[in-house]
Amino acid sequence: MIISAIIWNVDPEIFRIGSFAIRWYGLLFALGFVFGYIIMGSIFKKEKIPPKLLDTLTMYMVIGTVAGARLGHCLFYEPECYLSHPLNILKIWEGGLASHGAAVGILIALYFFSRKAKKSYLWIIDRVVIVVALAGFFIRMGNLMNSEIFGVETSLPWGFTFVRWGETVPKHPTQIYEALSYLLIFVLLFAIYRRKGIKLKDGYIFGLFLILLFSARFLIEFIKEPQVGFEDNMALNMGQLLSIPFVLLGIVILIRSKKQKKSNT
Repeated sequence: MIISAIIWNVDPEIFRIGSFAIRWYGLLFALGFVFGYIIMGSIFKKEKIPPKLLDTLTMYMVIGTVAGARLGHCLFYEPECYLSHPLNILKIWEGGLASHGAAVGILIALYFFSRKAKKSYLWIIDRVVIVVALAGFFIRMGNLMNSEIFGVETSLPWGFTFVRWGETVPKHPTQIYEALSYLLIFVLLFAIYRRKGIKLKDGYIFGLFLILLFSARFLIEFIKEPQVGFEDNMALNMGQLLSIPFVLLGIVILIRSKKQKKSNT
């Protein structure tokens, strides 16, 4: 029996002037980069890395994140639609970003950055994933403000009724579940880095990040509403199928990091 629920009907737009609008999702997405820039700045300063490299890294990260997230959604969730109308892929403002695609985009972008900066690939990834976890928190809170990517029906007192989508019963606020998971992962990884810093072997933080973040994603997917129609009859949905390789990759990287010697940056 449903005792109580939170009625959620937040306007995704903060304000609008004519055709120009500022949305909560865009603001929170940007805040992820802002705080990430500040934290990476402190890491670079601690390790005496030239500040100009941080600006270059930020550019690579923005391109990799946005392009990867958009292409990931189009190819993983709605391939027929976007392959039939490829120009629609550019319409990011219409929505549709996939975190798994963003992960691939970031990995590719960081590969090119590591070559340009002449830094170890795993060294830079170990530091970047710390702020990626924090960015994941902001992005999922943006999903909450958009009333999207919510869970199945629940009788728990913290269930949300997402009025904007015509919902009349409380649903699991899986955006909050994921956001808090990512925030905890950020705190843990940053604490490990602050405690051990450059003594850590390359790949250790990256492997731990992949295991924790995508395990959390895999588990939370069990109480999510299907994002697209073809997931209705799947034992594991697309988000879970895409999470498994990342978890396995994280295990491999973590094991290898424990066996190898610390490399020079």
